[in-house]
Amino acid sequence: MGMTMSQKILAAHAGLKNVEPGQLIEADLDLVLGNDITAPVAVKEFERTGCKAVFDKNKVALVPDHFTPNKDIKAAEQCKLLREFARNMDVKNYFEVGEMGIEHCLIPEKGLAVPGDLIIGADSHTCTYGALGAFSTGVGSTDMAAGMATGKCWFKVPMAIKFVLRGKPQRWVSGKDVILYIIGMIGVAGALYKSMEFMGDGLGHLSMDDRFTMANMAIEAGAKNGIFMVDDQTLDYVKKHSTKPYKIYEPDSDAEYERVYEIDLSKIRPTVAFPHLPGNTRTIDDVGEVHVDQVVIGSCTNGRISDLRVAAGILKGRKVKKGIRCIVFPGTQNIYLEALKEGLITDLVESGAVVSTPTCGPCLGGHMGILAKGERAVSTTNRNFVGRMGHTESEVYLASPAVAAASAVTGKITDPGAL
Repeated sequence: MGMTMSQKILAAHAGLKNVEPGQLIEADLDLVLGNDITAPVAVKEFERTGCKAVFDKNKVALVPDHFTPNKDIKAAEQCKLLREFARNMDVKNYFEVGEMGIEHCLIPEKGLAVPGDLIIGADSHTCTYGALGAFSTGVGSTDMAAGMATGKCWFKVPMAIKFVLRGKPQRWVSGKDVILYIIGMIGVAGALYKSMEFMGDGLGHLSMDDRFTMANMAIEAGAKNGIFMVDDQTLDYVKKHSTKPYKIYEPDSDAEYERVYEIDLSKIRPTVAFPHLPGNTRTIDDVGEVHVDQVVIGSCTNGRISDLRVAAGILKGRKVKKGIRCIVFPGTQNIYLEALKEGLITDLVESGAVVSTPTCGPCLGGHMGILAKGERAVSTTNRNFVGRMGHTESEVYLASPAVAAASAVTGKITDPGAL
């Protein structure tokens, strides 16, 4: 029996000719990633091992992005621990405030993830890099510690689900709408410990930013990872951002999949996930009258330059409705700078939005946009669990940047095509 993309990458990194679903393997890692919440725990476990150096100072990345700039003393202490560890271990890919970004936007931008890589990160949305044809997945802090020490991690080889994408999306439909549609279709446990593998001629109509968003949210369907077939768009992105060697893995013609879904992108409408699950989806046509207090545009899911262009394009010449808070978070300093050069920041600020330094802050209810009791937000982030962005009696509605920006204008969840 043939192998899927994910299985081929795992086999290659384990030094095996073949692997099968359910098989336990130990594999060599190309990158070990952590942030200011998860990495301090990993650092303490690493130090308990007695190791005096990380396995490869070029293959560890530390990004303080969740509570930075530091929101309080505890956050400052966490980041100090990370900073000192990076200095002591001579970690080359440590990104301080001013050069850092939201980790899952920053890692591809810095060229640290390429096709064929095997990447672990102590953050569940590490699956983002599957957009580049890498196998990337989230792990716990202890696995991160072991990875930093040995350059290896254990895996149970996942079974795969194939998603064959056809057609061209309608205007205002983005990768965010596609992945929300898919999660709504299969459920938040619909791909539990499976590899979600995306292919088909419809990929040509999805930008790299669309693919990063979709791979990022594979975990919201319970997946071990999401991964895309490598095409010319992928290679153009890689050549622009990286000098690392890469290897393209394609599924065998007789690869085994648990299920196969054919999806016509042209039939997908802008989609919103209602509280309190990413799978609780409705099309924009079925939303009804949902008034909001806050709009968040950004995060590792939708803080890239194309997202800011869409949001600014809608808000330019319009005003955020009085009484509504609209907060925009570029994914990295480079994205922020590009948005400045294009005049997008001007358009956003003149509309009444505020623009923040790159941070994960509001996505996890950390800082820079916490919700009070009874408040509602429409957000381009990736989770809307109870209390995710603030008070347990607040509500989060997940949507694309286009829907979010349109909603900021009207004060209620709005079809951008209706403006």
